[in-house]
Amino acid sequence: MKVLVTELMWDDGIEELKRNGYSVDYDMELGRKRSELLELVPAYDALIVRNETKVDAELLDAAKNTKVIGRLGVGLDNIDLEAAKARNIPVIPAVHANATSVAEYVMASMLDAYRPLAEADADVRKGNWDRKFFTGYELNRKTLGLVGLGEIAHRVAKRANAFGMNVIGYDPFVKPYDHILAETGVRPVETLDELLIHSDFVSIHVPLTKATRHMISKDNFKCMKRHAYVINSARGGIVHEQDLVEAVQSKEIAGAYLDVLETEPVQKGSPLSKVEAIHLSPHIAGLTDESQSRTAMMVAKEVMKVLEGGKSLCAVV
Repeated sequence: MKVLVTELMWDDGIEELKRNGYSVDYDMELGRKRSELLELVPAYDALIVRNETKVDAELLDAAKNTKVIGRLGVGLDNIDLEAAKARNIPVIPAVHANATSVAEYVMASMLDAYRPLAEADADVRKGNWDRKFFTGYELNRKTLGLVGLGEIAHRVAKRANAFGMNVIGYDPFVKPYDHILAETGVRPVETLDELLIHSDFVSIHVPLTKATRHMISKDNFKCMKRHAYVINSARGGIVHEQDLVEAVQSKEIAGAYLDVLETEPVQKGSPLSKVEAIHLSPHIAGLTDESQSRTAMMVAKEVMKVLEGGKSLCAVV
């Protein structure tokens, strides 16, 4: 059987497929070559993508022999799930495989905001020794607000607890008996505005849907503390980017850490790139060596399970 991989996949997973007798064609740029992808995909039994490949009805119609789609990650906004379901093609994300890495990215962002060691290093190398300017703040007793209380938020909360932070969360789908509240002591709040009012850091952990698009925008920033930061490691489009730029420039909030953007990569001349207090990274929150090895192996094994006539517990459709 033949497997087509259209985006970055760690060697572990590719070798696992080959060891089990599968023919693998791998082009990490193929997701951006739409016409070539449409021409190639009919020959494959399985398709493995990341977040850039648009798996829409057109592609699924072309994928006449495709029996399963593997997603190297957890976000599914680039895949038309209804179209896949209509064609009886299961979609398999790498459930929880990169959750620890994303959680550590959030912690790194908060630490960087309060203890900017890279800036201190650069300043010392210029011959300066400004101890007062680089006096930072403690995370201890500060409030972290989690928007969305799924697995990643759960792991963020545990790490924030270890730093002595107060953790609150907003998620209308989470009940009082759910594990994140029972196990980590996250205090639930009733509304998003209530969370924003009380948080020193706001970390976003929701999927991009019609309901969550631009859920953090102009009016929301007005609710926040002037020294607060927004951290988005979920999906671009949840934070209204132009409103964020204006909120930071007008000092309504202190800044932001964005690992995801509405348009990736960042566009030349983007207002986001001109504001120093908005820190940008190239969609790497979940991209550590350990998480990508787990992701590649999980997707490879679950895709093989389906191709061999079984069912994957990770399948979403």
